[in-house]
Amino acid sequence: MYISPRLRTFMASAALLAASAIAQAQQALPNVMILATGGTIAGAGASALNSATYAAAKVGVDKLIAGLPELGKVANVKGEQVFQVASESMTNEHLLILAKRVAQLAKQPDVDGIVITHGTDTVEETAYFLTLTVHTDKPIVMVASMRPGTALSADGALNLYDAVAVAGSKDARGKGVLLTMNDTIQSGRDVSKNVNVVPSAFSSQWGPLGMVVEGKNYWFRAPVKRHTMNSEFDIEQINSLPSVEVVYSYAGVSTTAVDAVAKSGVKALVHGGPGNGSVADRIVPRLQAARESGVIVIRGSRVPDGFVIRNAEQPDDKYDWVVAHDLRPQKARILAMVALTKTSDTKELQRIFWEY
Repeated sequence: MYISPRLRTFMASAALLAASAIAQAQQALPNVMILATGGTIAGAGASALNSATYAAAKVGVDKLIAGLPELGKVANVKGEQVFQVASESMTNEHLLILAKRVAQLAKQPDVDGIVITHGTDTVEETAYFLTLTVHTDKPIVMVASMRPGTALSADGALNLYDAVAVAGSKDARGKGVLLTMNDTIQSGRDVSKNVNVVPSAFSSQWGPLGMVVEGKNYWFRAPVKRHTMNSEFDIEQINSLPSVEVVYSYAGVSTTAVDAVAKSGVKALVHGGPGNGSVADRIVPRLQAARESGVIVIRGSRVPDGFVIRNAEQPDDKYDWVVAHDLRPQKARILAMVALTKTSDTKELQRIFWEY
């Protein structure tokens, strides 16, 4: 088919204009890096009916991104596979590797926000660790899913889209580490997994920070505890974490676990007691002995919502114990590990638990 020189020139100009418009649109979008660590959001089941039985950490980040082209409408996205692990198998070493990589990326001028895909079992602990140790006001957004991408009504794709949208938004800056799931924007400090089989599994006793709907953020509150840029802890100064263990209490609890942990070489022991962090009469002298041997004792509560009141139930001042404030035992462990990289003074540790 004959095409006149004038038409060729016009078509070439139109192509150049279109390419220029695309380039300008891409430049206008924020740059978001997705760091993948595994979990259900990267899982696969045998069939579409398998929403609770599946294999986690099977799908790589490139495939996750390729399967969600809508991400390109809200950000220029790149992916990096940091590791591929089911989150119940996360270790302190994983936390250090991930946090150091996040801190590196946050310093890059061509990165506006960071998304981290993660398994739901321990995402709240990783989120809190990053909250305490990464110095940046850029959005760091954790994201996970309760169902694998192969399941009917899989929640991972929308959760990931929301996470990228939040990470690329200017109004998410300075709010600490976030978690986006089930349309909510949760504080990485406050949020916990409270159900094990439904998309609405994550919530905070103090409520979400906001919601994200069709890529738009709606904020309702802001975090007041110290975090990220205002933290006295810095991942660039932390290369190892001290050993901290959690011991739960219950009716009829024996001294076996407390005794074993106290003698295992730990730096601190978090006691997850019922109610206001109550401690059974037979456990009190064992915790006193642990403290006298140099182990930091942190009195927490296994109650999902609420907080431990100092010198109520037990004379914490007299025993030189620390109380976990409103942190659940697993999060009290995270803060204790980080705090112990700087101090073993119980008064200082208590200040840290009040402030973070």
